[in-house]
Amino acid sequence: MKLELGRIYIKDIQFGNKTHVNNGTLIVNSQELIDKLKEDERVKDVKVDIARPGEKVRIIPVKDVIEPRVKIEGKGHGFAGVTSKTEQLGEGKVNVLYGAAVVTVGDIVGFQEGVIDMWGEGAKWTPFSKTCNLVVDITPIEGLQPHNHEAAVRIAGLKAAEYLGEAGRNVEPEEVLTYEIGTHTEEEAKYPDLPKVAYVEMLISQGLLHDGYIYGVNSQNILPTLLHPNEELDNAVISGNCVAACDKITTYQHQNNSVILDLYAQHGKTINFMGVILTPELTTLEGKFRTCDYTVKLCKMLGVDGVIISEEGYGNPDSDLLMICKRLEKENIKTVLITDECSGWDGMSQPLADTAKEAVAVVSTGNVSHVVTLPPADKVVGNAAAIATLAGGWEGSLEADGTIKCELNAVIGATSEIGYHNCTVNLY
Repeated sequence: MKLELGRIYIKDIQFGNKTHVNNGTLIVNSQELIDKLKEDERVKDVKVDIARPGEKVRIIPVKDVIEPRVKIEGKGHGFAGVTSKTEQLGEGKVNVLYGAAVVTVGDIVGFQEGVIDMWGEGAKWTPFSKTCNLVVDITPIEGLQPHNHEAAVRIAGLKAAEYLGEAGRNVEPEEVLTYEIGTHTEEEAKYPDLPKVAYVEMLISQGLLHDGYIYGVNSQNILPTLLHPNEELDNAVISGNCVAACDKITTYQHQNNSVILDLYAQHGKTINFMGVILTPELTTLEGKFRTCDYTVKLCKMLGVDGVIISEEGYGNPDSDLLMICKRLEKENIKTVLITDECSGWDGMSQPLADTAKEAVAVVSTGNVSHVVTLPPADKVVGNAAAIATLAGGWEGSLEADGTIKCELNAVIGATSEIGYHNCTVNLY
């Protein structure tokens, strides 16, 4: 498969009468976008705002972040299986509005998602303080069941990203990145002396709005699935989670999965990258045994020498992470684990809910319990009081002057377990 991602660099977003790109600025007709999103009968109201890097703007509670892009050659329009018919993704040419992002905001149920600060202390902890963000605040109609409420907000965000992406259809990209890997037979013939490496990407799949989606299929309902890495880079995997914001893998991060990009950078040089295995993180013991055993079987069938395993979430999924590690190591397949830690405010608590002597190479992406103080914003997009129901927040997190004290748990992407950020990592 060969995928070309053409980057159109976006340095600003402004509102205007026509949605288009003008010399690095994305101009958006906000009313046209609102009208489009309100075509969904589940959507009662939509508000659109802009948040730029460096502005004293706080966005809360964030549902998802999506990169606007458009397929200009090849199969698969938008988010295949969700906003369009199911087609094979991973090939062709895509124009990307690089530097722009759609950020969806809106209450869902129970624990919410996170906060993005575009400036100051908070900006240090989220990669989305560096993107020019079109914030879409969605209010569904009254009486929706929680899963329908979540779906309405999720799909509205995807449609907004598609709408913006169309602005780049006829724009010449400033940079084109090419990702190409052939069949396993072809790649083994090209690089017979390089170690074969697979990437196992664990996805939260716990129900109760704790789910990822692959070609529109809820990951609760799949066995571990082998994907060509280009498929994930081409919109095949999206986030549907309502969990701790710090290590939630947003749709934007799936579209730009940093583990996949790093493995691609070494493909044909130090390793032979054999593909991505998406593994659901289930809550039942039977489900864990089934998915972990099946994941190891796929790795053995691929004949890999090593595996990178990334987690999504913490606590319950820690057991899956270690179960896969133990099984692979016993098959003489070397593993490297990527996870964050839940080590308490002082950093001295046990970092993972489970452990194993086989886990000898573990990369930490930070402590989710680390407490930060976020100063008052000049402007809040959304509802600052939502911090009380965010994982990592509590009643009293929001002070009278608008200051927020919270754990990194509440900050979108702060401890990304695919390494999509700049937290210091440790190798054990």
